[in-house]
Amino acid sequence: MKKFVLFLSIGFLATVLVACGSSEEGDQVSSSEGNESTDQTLLEQIQESGELVIGTEGTYRPYTFHDENDKLTGFDVEIAREVADRLGVKPVFNETKWDSMFAGLNAERFDMVANQVGITEERQEEYSFSDPYIQSSAVIVTHKDNESIQNFEDLEGVNAAQSMTSNYADIARDNGAEITSVEGFNESMQLLATKRVEATVNDRLSVLDYLNNREDAPVKIAARQDDASQSGLLFRQGNEDLVKAVNEALQEMKDDGTYLEISEKWFGEDVSK
Repeated sequence: MKKFVLFLSIGFLATVLVACGSSEEGDQVSSSEGNESTDQTLLEQIQESGELVIGTEGTYRPYTFHDENDKLTGFDVEIAREVADRLGVKPVFNETKWDSMFAGLNAERFDMVANQVGITEERQEEYSFSDPYIQSSAVIVTHKDNESIQNFEDLEGVNAAQSMTSNYADIARDNGAEITSVEGFNESMQLLATKRVEATVNDRLSVLDYLNNREDAPVKIAARQDDASQSGLLFRQGNEDLVKAVNEALQEMKDDGTYLEISEKWFGEDVSK
């Protein structure tokens, strides 16, 4: 009986060892398969999936907004769609608020951001940019009755409505403004129209489009900055092959006239320079 029990014990131990060995071998295979997938560059993953996921606001006319049929459109949207087409993939837009844009990119919710992201030294320390695809100057917008703000120095102590992480908020802060946080351009204009803030610093082309489409809006451009700022498509760092491919697509668009066609459609001029 003791021999039989000993035999069963030895047999059970052997079975356990074999099972453990099989489990470890399975883990090694699984780990190897995972490493193979992570060895792909982001561009290769995009090409394999057939989709380029693009972060954008969808509320910032004329760059990214919904038309009367609720279709996402705008200058940045058309540029991003054309880039995706030239990469041979489908553009998939993921709409989010401006102040969530960078966090969403960091969390890999999308591969690229197309939303008038100004190229600044501070952002370049954390992110990669494409070559600039548009440039515009900053303007101060006030209520039409406001005569006290004539230049950027007049922003000292003024309550300005700004998206907290935008480069326009930085301009307002640098000139001494007190910032009221908003979710986007339209909210800034609403606060101005009702005199709940005194000013906002924003993109000239966007403000001109707003005024053209809302002639009764009680706001005006009070001052314009001389220096133009440039915007680029935004990426996580470490994806140089994707940035390179996008830059090549942008250059092709300029070379064959597609960029100028899109630019003139939205602004009546070449906004790349």
